[in-house]
This record gives sequence, structure tokens and C-alpha cells, in this order.
Amino acid sequence: MDNHEMARRPIGVDARAAAEVPAGRGRYVRELLNALERIPEAADERFILYAREPWGDLDPGRFTWSTIGLPDPAWHIAAARRANRETRAFLSTNSYLTAWFTRIPTAVVIYDLVPFIDGAHAQARAARIEKATIRPALSRARSLPCISAATRDDLERLFPVSRGKTVVTPLAADASFAERVARPGHPDLTGRYVLAVGTLEPRKNLERLLDAWMLIDSETRASHELALVGPRGWEDESIVAKASAANARLLGRVSDEELRALYAGASAFAYPSLYEGFGLPPLEAMAAGAPVLTSNLSSLPEVVGDAAVLVDPTDVAAISRGLERLLTDSVFADDLRSAGRRRARDFSWDRTATDTLAAVRAMG
Repeated sequence: MDNHEMARRPIGVDARAAAEVPAGRGRYVRELLNALERIPEAADERFILYAREPWGDLDPGRFTWSTIGLPDPAWHIAAARRANRETRAFLSTNSYLTAWFTRIPTAVVIYDLVPFIDGAHAQARAARIEKATIRPALSRARSLPCISAATRDDLERLFPVSRGKTVVTPLAADASFAERVARPGHPDLTGRYVLAVGTLEPRKNLERLLDAWMLIDSETRASHELALVGPRGWEDESIVAKASAANARLLGRVSDEELRALYAGASAFAYPSLYEGFGLPPLEAMAAGAPVLTSNLSSLPEVVGDAAVLVDPTDVAAISRGLERLLTDSVFADDLRSAGRRRARDFSWDRTATDTLAAVRAMG
């Protein structure tokens, strides 16, 4: 096959997460695909989207779904073989394993290095898979789009083979989070509230948040609820027990529409995570106008800049003091609302898609 014929082939994308994963990587893939349809830089490109089931309403003239109804790891082998025949380059968005089998230039998206960071509390099964698959993928990949500079730095420090291949492609809050919400809040919350969002699992540091909540002045605490949004995760029994003892509200998984309303109505948003590859919820909260408290480590300072309260996530007293100030100092909270909205506008999915497409094209 000559170079001209190869250049006319589409780009392949692992798009499984669009239909299969409600948050996290699923949100990334959905936003990326929508932006690739929208940005002028991709107007002359065609894409083959490999998945178990299609998602959305993308332009069928430019986006073709190629469904493979196999479980892992057979899915990865089959998808790679199809991509080798049908595409000129491949963007791996949901696994290190597919890159083992591609024979075309492959970019592997790097979200975080949770399994390799002490104290980050990776989920055991996911950590075993990533540790078993990452090294061959990094060697095979020609490009490694990282969702933050912190993730890039962790990757290059832990895996020197990645140096020279990395590019930073930051995420963004969907533009809808900045839109005015007709009814802020949630039907189960009748007054003012502090919001936390994330899977109930150790890395989100919810037990320390609950401890910090109980240290807040009793009068301030009595005038607010603490609401935790997110599905049950792993090692979450003690989180649920402590939430019950603190009279916190567990709202479970909510729709995107409900999440926008919750952000918009929050007196404060708390996200004292122990490690994040990017940390999208604080950016979404800032876009919606909630004053944010988050951690002073990993990617989070890079995301929020000077538009949030930054605390040591292992210091319960610091978390408590930061929250109490947000709830009692209205001038300070309003300043952060304005600063957060401005900060969120510095990020866009169009830029994420443009930078990611440029990284894929640069592989040749």
C-alpha cells in the first residue's frame, strides 16, 4: 500500500466507554467525539469508532461505528486487527491492552497513574490489570496524550520510556454546566448544602471530609446538609457508616441534568481527593458557580489555579477550616464563585479535541 492510499484511511478510536461508562472515561470519550464532530480542524477527517455498542447521533458520513460483541481480552485483539486493516492510526482511550496488538501508529491516552502512586488507593483488580499491561503499551505507542501536566510528570518519572512521546491535552467542563439552571438544588435537599461528588471509594478521601464536617461549628453545620453524590464503590462500608453517623445525605448516581442543578445550588463544593489525573468535578462546579475546596496535590492545583481553596487532604482540621470559611464568609465565597467561572472558561473540549487530533496526526 502506498503512502497516498494510507493517508486517505480514517482514524480509529476505541469508543467503548461512550456507551458503557457513565462518568470518568465515558465522559471523556463522549465529549471528545462531540468536539471532533464540531471543530473545523477535523472537518476533512473520517473516524471508525470501535465499540460493543454505538452511542449518540454523530454524522454518519464521517463517523462509522464498528461493533465487536466480545468480552475482554478478546475484544482488544479483534479491534486491533480491524484497525490494522481499516485505519491509518489508532487512538486508544480505555485500555493499555489494545496497543499490544495494533501495527499502525497508536496513541494511548493516559488518565492517571493511580496504581503506581503510594497512598492513592487504587481499586485492586484495576490496579493489577494496569500494572500487567502498561509497559508494553508505552513501548508500542508513538504518542501518549496525558490529561494534565501532573499526569505527564508522573508518567515520565515512573516510566522513562514515555519521555519524548507525551503531550498534555487538558480536559474541560461541558459548556452546559455554565448555563443558568431553572431550579438549582435537588428535591431531596430542602435547604442549604455542601456538595461532594465522586464514587464512594478511599481515594476520594470522603472519610476525612466527614470528619472535617463534624468539626465545623455546630450552628453553621445545623444550617446546612452535606450531600454526597456518586455510586457505591469499593471499600466503602466505613464511608457509608460514617456518612450515616454524620447525617450526610447519600444521593447515589444522578443524571447530568441533576448534577448541573446540584452544582448550581451548592453553598460549597468539597473535593479533597488524595490523587487525581485531572479532577473534572471541581472544574464543573466552578463553571456552575459553586465555591470550591479541593486538594493541594496531584493535578488539582493545575486545574483550579487560584480560584479555589486548596488544602492538605490529609489534614482534617484544614479541610474543616476551609469549608467553614466558605460557609460563613459570603464575600469570600462570592469572590470564588466569580473567579471559578472565569477559570473554567480557560478550558474547552474543542481544545482537547484539537490537541488530541494534532497528536494523532503527528504520528505519521
